[in-house]
Amino acid sequence: MNAALHSWLRRIPFAMLIVFSLSGSAQTVKHVVIISIDGFRPDFYRDPSWGTINMRQLAASGISADGVNSVFPTLTFPNHTTIITGARPANHGIYFNAPFTPGQEEESDAWYWYAKDIKTKTLWEAAKDAGLVTASVNWPVSAGAAAVDYNIPIIKGKGKSQLAVTAENSTPPGILDTVQIYATGKFDQIDFNTNADYLVMDENVARISGYIFRRYHPGLLTLRLSCVDHFEHIEGRSGELVSRAVSGADRAIRTVLESVQRAGLQDSTVVIVTGDHGFAEVEHILTPNNWLKEAGLITDKGKGDWKAWFNTSGGSAFLYLKDPADQKTKKKVMDLLASRPEMDKKLFKVISKAQLDNIKADPRAALAIATIPGYRFHNSLKPIDRTPSSKGTHGYFPDFQQIQTGFIACGPGLKTGIQIPVMGLEDIAPIVSKLMGLSFTPKDGHLPEGILTLK
Repeated sequence: MNAALHSWLRRIPFAMLIVFSLSGSAQTVKHVVIISIDGFRPDFYRDPSWGTINMRQLAASGISADGVNSVFPTLTFPNHTTIITGARPANHGIYFNAPFTPGQEEESDAWYWYAKDIKTKTLWEAAKDAGLVTASVNWPVSAGAAAVDYNIPIIKGKGKSQLAVTAENSTPPGILDTVQIYATGKFDQIDFNTNADYLVMDENVARISGYIFRRYHPGLLTLRLSCVDHFEHIEGRSGELVSRAVSGADRAIRTVLESVQRAGLQDSTVVIVTGDHGFAEVEHILTPNNWLKEAGLITDKGKGDWKAWFNTSGGSAFLYLKDPADQKTKKKVMDLLASRPEMDKKLFKVISKAQLDNIKADPRAALAIATIPGYRFHNSLKPIDRTPSSKGTHGYFPDFQQIQTGFIACGPGLKTGIQIPVMGLEDIAPIVSKLMGLSFTPKDGHLPEGILTLK
């Protein structure tokens, strides 16, 4: 290649380079990078006012979805596990962000941090079985994942800083020190955490991921950007901080794309940008456990004296019976919900046990309720008559557009300019498996038709 042509190619956007590579001989997909933006929405790449040039270039040069349905509840940890497994919660075992603890009103640090809690095969394991190097940065439910060679997980613990706990659970030992030397500079507590009005967390995740890709050339790299979700909770679906975070995520994507290009692997790499859920505005709080207390179904939670309990997750609440066979109590709860004042009944809907089983949500729940946008649930046993401290949330039943997340994929093996009207998060793993030729059959996902050039 002559110097002039080489200089010209260096100025072409990464996405365009991938398209040019497809015009020659068939390419083999040797690397897949999955970038998750927590709280990602399709309008970020469909609406130019967001200023996401890198997302929009990738979407134009590959495939993209107008909307992606999450699993129920639309929370971070269950949906990230669906991305990496192609399974819904009943099959992968991560039902919420944290295990259900009856009688617990306040959120604890005991979340589903560890990959051992996943009950089905992951893409990391399938890639490892194929002899590939694997890596992950800031991905939920990844701590201790034996199939991830280079792993810096999201994990917190009582009595220690998040940075200290992350270092203890990163593998191989010392990898967090290594990336601070070669990728980011020395961390303090703000540098690897969503904090105040800072975007540094996403910048560092991108720099770490880019370094790991350049240095170790993983066949599968998964990474999660956190800041958009953080600021959507603070401001809702829009606001100055949300705009900053979306622009920051777009710049972080560019950092990863440039690392792929710097490694000289753009011709054999597929880049996927997706998310876990959308977001809805919140103006009011509902406290369904207060309804149960008033009905005498919760008397003394501290002593375990309860018959029914709602585990709330933003826009949803799952009902658990102390005795799962107690149909009398279940009927009492259903009658209670049906007898709420008309003004209350307009604010939520009941998701039956049969519906939960059909969508493969938590099989232990007797039923669930889901609010309309503008409302959220709280675990409190007391009525809360105040404006929520956060202006946005998720967790809702995935049946309205605002709660949908997004999907973009670009690279060898994929067609160009394809727009999918709607797909599910469980469909991402089959796409990755097909592109990489993995021996992996997801339990719930299906390969969308007409998106691949591969046969």
